[in-house]
Amino acid sequence: MARRQAPDRDWLGLAEASHVLGVSPATVRRWSDAGRLRVFTTPGGHRRFSRAVLERLLPADRSRRPALGGAGLTASRIARTYRRVGRDVAQELPWVLTLSDEQRLLFRERGHLLAASLLQHLDATQSEGVAHHLKEASVSAGEYGRIAAGLDLSLSQTIEGFLRFRAPFHHELAVAARRRGFDAAETTDVLESAERAMDRLLVATMTGHSVATGRRRRGLALTDDEHPDRTT
Repeated sequence: MARRQAPDRDWLGLAEASHVLGVSPATVRRWSDAGRLRVFTTPGGHRRFSRAVLERLLPADRSRRPALGGAGLTASRIARTYRRVGRDVAQELPWVLTLSDEQRLLFRERGHLLAASLLQHLDATQSEGVAHHLKEASVSAGEYGRIAAGLDLSLSQTIEGFLRFRAPFHHELAVAARRRGFDAAETTDVLESAERAMDRLLVATMTGHSVATGRRRRGLALTDDEHPDRTT
């Protein structure tokens, strides 16, 4: 009688994979069909999943979540996302179409700096770094508000523009968290941290606009002491 070959424990069947992940076989099948799980199909048509890959998807006992940059989330990636979204936003916000190429460049440069500082803020491991990068992001947000005021955009238009680009940032965060293998608690934490930071940046934007508008009405130039981020 032929000797029965021992199963390969490095590759698991559908039922075993679902047990490891704690989800239903149907979910594992759907994830593999969508390309989220590496799968090997035997000549007989059976799915086999790498144990090592599955275990990397499980929540890890770690003191620090992986860096967002490790998932390819950079300021340049955020900028590309903003450019794609910007085409749709321009149709919904008529004033965007009135901006010159030079004015659009001003907004893009400010947005790039803001995104870079915000990502560094979220990835910082020391409290000093957390505060420093949020401060830098607030400066960029304040300058965005001042630029908008200088272009005669109303405060409501300025806020509307800011909010239109808030959702894409959070979307890219969620994608990066999934790609980097964040567990549920880590994903929730980074999204909540981004939400709190965005609230502060919105306030900085509004302050920058209001200060610049007030100075212009009085025919005065903006001084260093009245820089919008000085309020923090």
